[in-house]
Amino acid sequence: MTRTTAWRRHPLARYAVLVLALALAGVAYATLVQASKPADAALAAGKVDDVAEGKSLFQAHCASCHGLSAEGTSTGPTLVGVGAAAVDFQVSSGRMPAANPGAQAPRKPPAPWVNDDTVRQLSAYVQTLGGGPTIPTKEQLDTTGANAAKGGELFRANCIQCHNWSGAGGALTRGKYAPSLNASSPKQIYEAMVTGPQAMPVFNDSTITPQEKRDMIAYITEIRSQKDPGGFGLGRIGPVTEGLVAWAVGISLLALAAIWITAKKRRKS
Repeated sequence: MTRTTAWRRHPLARYAVLVLALALAGVAYATLVQASKPADAALAAGKVDDVAEGKSLFQAHCASCHGLSAEGTSTGPTLVGVGAAAVDFQVSSGRMPAANPGAQAPRKPPAPWVNDDTVRQLSAYVQTLGGGPTIPTKEQLDTTGANAAKGGELFRANCIQCHNWSGAGGALTRGKYAPSLNASSPKQIYEAMVTGPQAMPVFNDSTITPQEKRDMIAYITEIRSQKDPGGFGLGRIGPVTEGLVAWAVGISLLALAAIWITAKKRRKS
């Protein structure tokens, strides 16, 4: 009996063969999955061909702050794992590329090179860098049949503390602020909820369901067309502004009244 034959008949041989087979199967599976990740991620954000174009755009317009591999630098955070939705939100709203460093990137007109195609390509590339929330589909953004009243309840419970009841925004700490939602598209509102930009928390689907997100979007877009019963909206900022205006106007009227009464008494005397 040769040594090989004796090894094959050993009681542990079958287990060794099984472990080896499982290890080989695992390596093969991991290789296939890793190879398919860029394609799957690109399909989730756009087209497979967009990845190469997106990488070129990233290196030309984003790498100076975020690093050549999006690993992050002292002036920009890492983009690994942020997802395509975060890129679409930041770039389409003009917040990125940032013009000047500060506590918060303000909304501004998008850069000249930004359009639907370049945003899709850049998003597809970043999606391959660790995955993350994808750009919402048309079905996810369809507010047909959405309950705006329920959306208002959800908005007041989760968002009014920062964004005001009407989405007019408000000040936060350390130079940050909750921006106005009046110029935000339904897609940008949805993306902000799933990515949590700046100081905003993330509202994933387990916290606020996709249907509830559509209800909130319906509420936010509906109140934009509501008329102010008092006449002047005063930016819909809230009672502080209303009180200040009332105080200023009231004091001014009282001062004018006092001057008029005094002048009238002088004429009589």
